[in-house]
Amino acid sequence: MHWADFTAQRLAQRGDKHIVASGITPSGEFHIGHLREILTGDMVTRACKDAGMDAEFVFIVDSADPLRKVYPFLSDEYEKYIGCPLALIPAPDEDGNPSDSGISYAQYFLDPFLKALEQIDVRPRIIDNYESYSNGKFAERARIVCENPDKIREIIERVSGRELSDDWFPFNPYGHNGSLDGVTVTGFEWPYVHWEQNGKSGKSDLNKAEGKLPWRVDWPARWGWIGITCEPFGKDHGAAGGSYDTGKEISELFGDTPSEPLVYEWISLRGQGAMSSSTGNTIGPQEALQLVPPEILRYLIASTKPKKAITFDPGMSLVELADDYERLVARDLDSEMKNSELSRRQKVAIEDAEGALRMSKISDQSSSNVSFRHLALLAQVKSDNEIIETIGKGNIGKLERMKNWINGPYFPEQLKITIAEQPIPGLDKSISNSLHRVFSKCNWDIDGITEAIKSAIKDDQIPPRDCYRTLYTAIIGKEKGPKIAPIISELSRDKVLTLLQ
Repeated sequence: MHWADFTAQRLAQRGDKHIVASGITPSGEFHIGHLREILTGDMVTRACKDAGMDAEFVFIVDSADPLRKVYPFLSDEYEKYIGCPLALIPAPDEDGNPSDSGISYAQYFLDPFLKALEQIDVRPRIIDNYESYSNGKFAERARIVCENPDKIREIIERVSGRELSDDWFPFNPYGHNGSLDGVTVTGFEWPYVHWEQNGKSGKSDLNKAEGKLPWRVDWPARWGWIGITCEPFGKDHGAAGGSYDTGKEISELFGDTPSEPLVYEWISLRGQGAMSSSTGNTIGPQEALQLVPPEILRYLIASTKPKKAITFDPGMSLVELADDYERLVARDLDSEMKNSELSRRQKVAIEDAEGALRMSKISDQSSSNVSFRHLALLAQVKSDNEIIETIGKGNIGKLERMKNWINGPYFPEQLKITIAEQPIPGLDKSISNSLHRVFSKCNWDIDGITEAIKSAIKDDQIPPRDCYRTLYTAIIGKEKGPKIAPIISELSRDKVLTLLQ
């Protein structure tokens, strides 16, 4: 079965009610690498619902996390905010300087991502981590770890194999300057953690957002108070001794049940490596959705098992991905499954394909009889009004995305088309005359034009290579390109005959 259905089946052994979670720190622009985590969680939630379970998907915004450094897209003005929670830092302006817009750093990067999620039919319940600390959601579990720092230290050091510093404490207070940096804990007396920063003492209330738990403690703490039963996470957290391994034991110390793990591999950009918000090596979800139909973006994740790495290529590979999806949509999977002669392997492949299709569909998807590849052709040779008449007004968004792609840096050279305005001198007269003859009387559609070309080659004994070279040169001004029959079929017969004179 599909990987999401398999995960749902595993979750069913825990009960009928599930909360699937995803959490991301809004430290910079979100990218489609983040979409793997989000869509993996969304698809597991969808699979649980398909199996009749009560399931909800939540998205945790780690806005209590500190700014770790001045990233390349920020000015040096942000140096003073290092260690401060992202929820309280001002958003950057277009020059990377702190702005006076009134929008927080976290919200600045979060808002466009949430808009992108709506386009791909993902609508989770949003949980802001800083607000959760403010509302005392973490207080009880924070109390447990502050009363048992030696137990928490022992778990982390034993499982991770790394030694913590002598002044380590399982709660990080915000100091006088609002930063976690340079703060040393000196004691705990419920509900206060006492500390010093630069020789000046202070205290933080666990019932308020006056500090936060370290990541390895924060993660299992949220499993408990939110009631998370499954959470996809990257392979770094899933490595032996990683934060999931320590989280399991800490979660049990809280008296909670650890969430069901689902480890995924990275998405990388072809030729540029793993995507990273902090380095700027990204394609943002909004940028991707200006190029890629949302169902194709979902299919990228749905069609790949979580533990298999994905290389995203917004060039020719995007066309091939769309081809795969459109072939899948065209299949009658129910009829295929009824074939009694299928092997077990073939049945598994059909079940997997059905699951990938179910996980890829979006609720407001408009149908179209024009493929992604053919739309790329139409957008280069037809007017917008002519194309809309063909694909329907409900698919205007698809046309807009296609034109963005064609006019952007990722459109493949081999798909670019420019129709000749005038007959091109130097064509082989005998070949162009043969093509002129067969085109003047053939059916003017892809099949008719294809047969006409074959007829000219056969009847006049033209070498196929020479025939196609002449035809491509006459129509698009170069010796090769995309399949020529679909291009010619979208032009008028008179236009083609003129170019062959």
